[in-house]
Amino acid sequence: MNSIDEKLRPILAEVHRRNAGEDEFLQAVHEVLESLGRVVAKHPHYLEKALIERICEPERQIIFRIPWVDDKGQVQINRGFRVQFNSALGPYKGGMRFHPSVNVGIIKFLGFEQTFKNALTGLPIGGGKGGSDFDPKGRSDGEIMRFCQSLMTELHRHLGEQTDVPAGDIGVSGREIGYMFGQYKRLNNRFEAGVLTGKALAFGGSRARTEATGYGNTYFVRAMLQTMGTDFDGKKVVVSGSGNVAIYTIEKVQAFGGKVIACSDSSGYVVDENGIDLDLLKEIKEVRRERIGEYVKRRGEGAHFIPTSKGEIWDVPCDVAMPSATQNELSGKGAATLIRNGVIAVGEGANMPSTPEAIKAFQEAGVKFAPGKAANAGGVATSALEMQQNASRDSWSFEQTEERLAKIMRDIHDTCATTADEYGAPGDYVLGANIAGFVRVAEAMDMQGVI
Repeated sequence: MNSIDEKLRPILAEVHRRNAGEDEFLQAVHEVLESLGRVVAKHPHYLEKALIERICEPERQIIFRIPWVDDKGQVQINRGFRVQFNSALGPYKGGMRFHPSVNVGIIKFLGFEQTFKNALTGLPIGGGKGGSDFDPKGRSDGEIMRFCQSLMTELHRHLGEQTDVPAGDIGVSGREIGYMFGQYKRLNNRFEAGVLTGKALAFGGSRARTEATGYGNTYFVRAMLQTMGTDFDGKKVVVSGSGNVAIYTIEKVQAFGGKVIACSDSSGYVVDENGIDLDLLKEIKEVRRERIGEYVKRRGEGAHFIPTSKGEIWDVPCDVAMPSATQNELSGKGAATLIRNGVIAVGEGANMPSTPEAIKAFQEAGVKFAPGKAANAGGVATSALEMQQNASRDSWSFEQTEERLAKIMRDIHDTCATTADEYGAPGDYVLGANIAGFVRVAEAMDMQGVI
C-alpha cells in the first residue's frame, strides 16, 4: 500500500475489508488507485463526494444456479455470474467468460476494468462482466446449447438493449452467443438485436468484430511505436495465447510487416523462426480445436514446441511482446527475461495479463507499456458499433468498421498520452489510461447525484 497516496489508503483498506479473498479484483483496484493521487490533489471533490468509493462498488452483483443435462442424461450444475458494475455512461457492456477458474472475484475485476476501458472508447457504454465456471472444452454442441439455454433462462430478466448488453470472452464465441441469443428471443418473444453483441452476420452481427480486439491492440502498439520513431516493420513479435485475440493480433502484426515467431496455449508454446503460419494456426485452433503442439507436427522443419513444464513464451527473444491469453500470465520473472533480451514495447491484448511486478519492471527499464484497459478496448468498441448498427437497422462494410476501429484506437492512444503529460508523467500509459477513464466515469456520476 506504500505506493498509494495517503488520502486514498483508507479507501483501499475498506475495499480490502469488503472483498477479502478476491485477489484479482483487489489487484485491479490497487493499480487504479496508484494513479489517482495526482487526480485528488487537483480535484478534491472526488474525495468529498465519495466518488472513488462508489466506483469501486458494483451497482449490482447477480449469482445464480445453472442446471443442465449432459449427453449421458446426467444433471450437471454450474454457477453463473453477472456483475453490473457501472452505468454512469450507458448500459452495462462487457463479455461473458466460460472457464473453470471463473468466480465472483474474477468477474468483479473484469467488470471494474471494463468500466474504464469502455469510458476510454468515448462511446456511451457502461461497464459489466459475466460468465460461468462451465468448461466448454470437450463438450458437444448439444451440451453447449443446453447449457447456454439454461444460463439465459435465468439471466434474460437482467438484460436489455438499454440495460445490459453481454458479449463474448474466453470460452464464448459466435456459437455460444447464437445459442444465448436464441433463448433470449424465445423467452422475450421479440427480436431485440442489440441485447447481445458478437453475433453472426446472419442475424445482426458486425463485420470486423471477430478481429477487433487483436486488431485494436496492434493499432495501439503501432501508435506507441511511432512515438519512438519506429513501426512493426521488421520487428520480431511474441504473442501469447492462440485464441481469438492472439490470432487476429498475429494477423494484423503480419499485415504491418512484423514477424510473429511464437504463440501458445495452456499446454506450452511454439516457436517458428520463419514466422507463424496463420492459416495453419487458424485451422488447428478455430476449425479442429486442437492443442498448439499440433502446429509443429504439421508445420515441420523450423518450428518446435516447448511444454509448459519446461519454460514460458517470454523466454523467446523479441522486440515486441503482446500478452493475449489471460490474467497474470506475465510475471516479474518473465518481464525481466524480456527486458534482458531487448524488448522495446509490450501491449496487453488480454485483461490484466501482466502482474504489478512485471509492469514496474517494464516502466523502470523504459520499455513502452500499453495496459489492457486501453490497448484491448477494440473489442468492446466494435461491439458498441454493432449496437449502433442494430439500432439503425444498418450493416456496415468490413472496411468501414475497421476504419472506425482504427480511429477509436488512435484516439485512445492519444488520450492516454495527453493525460499522462497533463499529470506530469509523460510516456506513462498506465497512469494516462487510469486517470482518463476514471475522470470520465467520475464526472458523469457526479452530475447524476448520489445513486
